[in-house]
Amino acid sequence: MRTRWRARHILAHQDGGHALLRDGEVVWEDDTVVYVGPRYQGAVDEERDLGESLVMPGLIDLDALTDIDHLVIDSWAGAERGKGLQWSLDYFTHRRHDVFTPRERATIRAYALAQLALHGITTFMPIASEVHSRWAEPYEELVDMARTARGIGLRGYLGPAYRSGVNVVLPDGTRDVAFDEEEGRAGLRDAVRFLDHLAELDDPLLTGVLLPCRIETLTEELLGETARIGRERGVLIRLHALQGLVERDIIRHRHGLSPLELLQKHDLLNPNLLIPHTVTIDRHPSVHGEDRGDLALLAASGVSVIHCPQTSLRYGEMLHSFRAYREAGVNLCLGTDSFPPDLIRGMDTGVHLAKIAEGRSDAAPAEQYVEAATLGGARALGRDDLGRIAPGAQADLVAFSLDDIRDGVLDDPVRTFLLNGTARQATDSVVAGRPVLVDGGLPGTDLEALRRDSQVLFERMRAAYSERDVERRETAELFPATFPAFSTPEREASA
Repeated sequence: MRTRWRARHILAHQDGGHALLRDGEVVWEDDTVVYVGPRYQGAVDEERDLGESLVMPGLIDLDALTDIDHLVIDSWAGAERGKGLQWSLDYFTHRRHDVFTPRERATIRAYALAQLALHGITTFMPIASEVHSRWAEPYEELVDMARTARGIGLRGYLGPAYRSGVNVVLPDGTRDVAFDEEEGRAGLRDAVRFLDHLAELDDPLLTGVLLPCRIETLTEELLGETARIGRERGVLIRLHALQGLVERDIIRHRHGLSPLELLQKHDLLNPNLLIPHTVTIDRHPSVHGEDRGDLALLAASGVSVIHCPQTSLRYGEMLHSFRAYREAGVNLCLGTDSFPPDLIRGMDTGVHLAKIAEGRSDAAPAEQYVEAATLGGARALGRDDLGRIAPGAQADLVAFSLDDIRDGVLDDPVRTFLLNGTARQATDSVVAGRPVLVDGGLPGTDLEALRRDSQVLFERMRAAYSERDVERRETAELFPATFPAFSTPEREASA
């Protein structure tokens, strides 16, 4: 079956990079692009004229939130209140439990994956908070996520998160990691079992990967076994590391090494490793403030850095700097890691953070961020058929409408869109040639029901922080309102 899209602007691929095609067409047969150019002369079975739109390669989000938003809570917390966002040692030892039932977790996953699709993401690698679970992510939960991803039509790189320990707040208010090593071993067994499940499922849109949690929550045994299985299976590994000073201090205290040295010790530094954030390397002002070789090591090893600029900004961090990583030869790809899963806003944020980090306005041109969200993600996945619109590539496409007066006047369509737009302007997408987003909606998905259900579950998630808090403080104290409630005579009288 041959399908054609027409649009005013198409970000096509030519001579090894992206190229802007005006008033162009994309034609695909089944799951593969067969033509990109000004006018296709052959017959087609279906066609869409998308008018004043920008058609881009499907966006690749390699740290994609598959949870109810948490950043709206924890990015506002002050240092003192932030203690309540971690488990207390008492909760770890005596009271840990699942906040949600399996069915409720399935609803959360459906809500999150719908959000990814609505924001123009076509390929994702999931990330979810484990703080609300008894431990991490069980096998059955990822089986359910795979089913949901297939129903929506997204391309997913999936695996259950696993860990040997959990970040805790000690009674004196300091941070540490409490360990249950058998939980880590069981989690890795689940991860391997899930690899087998996806291999048996044999769906070209779903690929098994290993997704251990934060580096400080893994024992050396679990790091070594993860590396071994990754090599034997030839699968990608994503591991959160180099993302903060607390992590660095814990690793130094426990292992006598920096996080990067610990990765190197266990032979994890190779092209199959993806590291989200990767902020606190030697160049970071709070580490050494100068280049002592970390970037060269990352580049030589072939690892990919998953840059999450919007999330970094909300936690007061940034890369030092995007240009330096890129010029060193490090493969940069993008993730959202929070709500909204809006890579357009993320790219715009990253462009401007890079200006601050470098003190120069040309530190990270918009096109370099677009390349990270497309070609960089494809390189990280080892897929030269993703992240581009060219004959022979997978038909993973997304269209963003540019016809609203609120978008402003149009200069360069990509640069103007990143500056003035958001991913909420996504109207249509296809993955492997099959429609996912159609006229701004997800066929077969009851978005209103998901919206209602997710709000109820968010309220429960928010309330559960109190029972984990080291001081057992009430929710209102942990998360005070921006402004006091408006007083009415009736309320004052009852008081």
